[in-house]
Amino acid sequence: MDTLGIHDDTAILSSESKSKINEEQRKTQFSKGVDIHDSLQSTTETTPGRSLSITQMTAEYQASVDFLSHETLGESSLQLSEENQNGLDLGSDNFTVNLKAKGLQEFPKDILKIKYIKYLYLDENLIKSFEGTDLGDLLGLEILSLQDNGLSSLPPEIQLLLNLRILNVSHNQISHIPKEISHLENIRQLFLNNNYIENFPSGLESLINLETLDLGKNKLSYIPDTLSSLKNLSTLNLEYNKLTMLPKILCFLPKLISLNLTGNLVSSLPKEIRGLKILEKLLLDHNKLIFLPVEIFQLFKIQELQLADNKLEVISHKIENFRKLRILMLDQNLLQEIPENISHCVMLECLSLSDNKLTKLPKNIHKLKNLRKFHINRNNIVRIPEDIAYLNNMFSLGFSGNIITDVPIEIKNCREITKVELDYNKIAYFPVGLCALEHLYYLSINGNYISEIPVDISFSKQLLHLEIKENKLLIFSEHLCSLIKLQYLDLSKNQIRKIPSSISKMISLHILILRCNKFETFPIEVCALTNLQVLDISENQIQKIPSEICNLKGIQKLNISSNQFIYFPIELCQLQSLEELNISQTNGRKLTRLPQELSNMTQLKGLDISNNAIREIPRSIGELRSLVSLNAYNNQINSLPPSFLSLNKLQQLNLSGNNLTALPTGIHNLSSLKDINFDDNPLLRPPMEICKGKQLYTIACYLQRADERDEKILEKIFKIVANNITEANFQFLCQKLNLVISETDMSTKSTVSLSERVQQALDRWKMDSNNLSSTALRDQLTRALTMIGAYEIMDKITALKLFTCALKF
Repeated sequence: MDTLGIHDDTAILSSESKSKINEEQRKTQFSKGVDIHDSLQSTTETTPGRSLSITQMTAEYQASVDFLSHETLGESSLQLSEENQNGLDLGSDNFTVNLKAKGLQEFPKDILKIKYIKYLYLDENLIKSFEGTDLGDLLGLEILSLQDNGLSSLPPEIQLLLNLRILNVSHNQISHIPKEISHLENIRQLFLNNNYIENFPSGLESLINLETLDLGKNKLSYIPDTLSSLKNLSTLNLEYNKLTMLPKILCFLPKLISLNLTGNLVSSLPKEIRGLKILEKLLLDHNKLIFLPVEIFQLFKIQELQLADNKLEVISHKIENFRKLRILMLDQNLLQEIPENISHCVMLECLSLSDNKLTKLPKNIHKLKNLRKFHINRNNIVRIPEDIAYLNNMFSLGFSGNIITDVPIEIKNCREITKVELDYNKIAYFPVGLCALEHLYYLSINGNYISEIPVDISFSKQLLHLEIKENKLLIFSEHLCSLIKLQYLDLSKNQIRKIPSSISKMISLHILILRCNKFETFPIEVCALTNLQVLDISENQIQKIPSEICNLKGIQKLNISSNQFIYFPIELCQLQSLEELNISQTNGRKLTRLPQELSNMTQLKGLDISNNAIREIPRSIGELRSLVSLNAYNNQINSLPPSFLSLNKLQQLNLSGNNLTALPTGIHNLSSLKDINFDDNPLLRPPMEICKGKQLYTIACYLQRADERDEKILEKIFKIVANNITEANFQFLCQKLNLVISETDMSTKSTVSLSERVQQALDRWKMDSNNLSSTALRDQLTRALTMIGAYEIMDKITALKLFTCALKF
């Protein structure tokens, strides 16, 4: 487990790198203006005093998913736009109420009577029903959004909202839609996704003006033939249901533009699919398709076709009919080849063929002049053809997980490329053609056989992210030091032993990963990287940390696990900016102690000291006020210091595999603690069965009750001693307990009974020892009684112990 999260570099990229990434994302959207849905969403100025037209309504409400590639598509449910939820300028007679995320537990009845409302947003509340709501107060309502509440049903009175055009009750617990919904004749967009609907709602067939219907992520297994009456339906989402076939009736919706059946159990498509003459988007990822009917290739207007994660073995040569296709996703199938005439799909911008059985690229692929994103990862591709140079609009190229031995120099002509992934191939020489790509900012070439970095890398001045892990590098090349804009560098799992002093030129470097190399001493040259924020030098043979590490003024995450430290490097305690430290020794030399100076790292949020031989936690641990996560499993820790209970921000604690026999009663004070693990400890207080549930409340309750019981037992022991001890033994007991008998005690000896004097003395002893628990006091007292030979009293105390142990607790 990567407790430091050091491979997640996105959080600390500079503004320059973010602008490059944003540029790539803009390119990824593939000229959105082509999508008819996006054209409908252009903002139109609303004339005061007039109702919104359907086009304007669609502009306010995001009626369809962004027309993106598979990797950037995200969740395909259709949601309200932020602009509309914040309230638009809708004219003098229009009124919007936005009560999003206000903690409402019921429908706000009172506010509805204030003014004539057209647009009502109650998303992300706790509303469970319409109980007590008079929907007659909302007759003018045009948009009602109750997304992400606790609704289990809609009331029949929903039929009163005759002017309703948009209804969003997605992300609720609805299992049934009333048939009265059929009266909403003006409704254009209906969002019922992410509910528990098992049967297709009766009454929907009457909504003849419906344009968008979202029933995604429900439990539907059947679509009725009556759906064909929805002649105006243009967008239909049925993703992640239980459909085993594409219902033929869907093929008779004349205006359908977008159809989403992702995540069902569809094994075949009907030949009637050819009837969807104007279909532009068809999503069938994660189904059971084994072939495509030839009729699908009559969808001449298709622009986006997603068929990832099916069982397709062949794609017909008739794919050439898709002259308007822009996005084609065929990942995770069983394809062994792609037909050559895919080159006729000249509008194609995104082609993803990863995780198939392809051995070569289709001929004439260079004719796809508009191709911008081409991923063919994890196949059996042997070579990249030279004519790839003609794809001069390409910006993202993925060939990871193949058996490629080299990259043609001609790739330098793909001048727009910004991102290249060539991981886990058989490349022996660094592809110098990539060094000529002036826009390349991300290069990953892990898991190859590269042993040398060419001088050409010096020309890649624009590189921000470079990964060359799991190769055959023997040295940290000085040529890398010319990359003054580089922010992320991963050279882990090579055979590097030292770092050149010229690394100081890499002034932009934020993340440096040198894990699992051949370092025997800490590379002091790294300490010159004053902007370094993350350093991973784990799984090496380092024994000491130089004092110069204090020069890393901005270091936030440090992983030095699995090395050969003789003792905890106290030099680390100088790092005031450090937030996460991993010194776990799974494969390294075990540490036996932690220094008290650890408390100097006041910004520390995550500490991993697991898999060592540490016997105790420093007394000053409580000064780490920012600590959120502590992993100390597989050590020899036998107790927790009192200051441990001061870690008020601690959320995650793993102390499994230690020698703990008791937990402190005050552990309930760690109010932020959510994730705990005390497994594999010889715990007696509380016993292990109490801790197995990993619930702090249960543990705290047990400890509180145990304290109350121990207090009562101690009081009974005091009474046994007071009622049975002799004068002579009392004197000896006071000596053993270091109890001083004052002159006042001596003067009252003749007037106060022995039992009263003993009780008073023991109470005073208890008060003076308030830092000890009742159990500790009891043990100390019984030892003293044994030493003075008060065996009769000990017999009575033993009987009391046996009795209390026999009681169920």
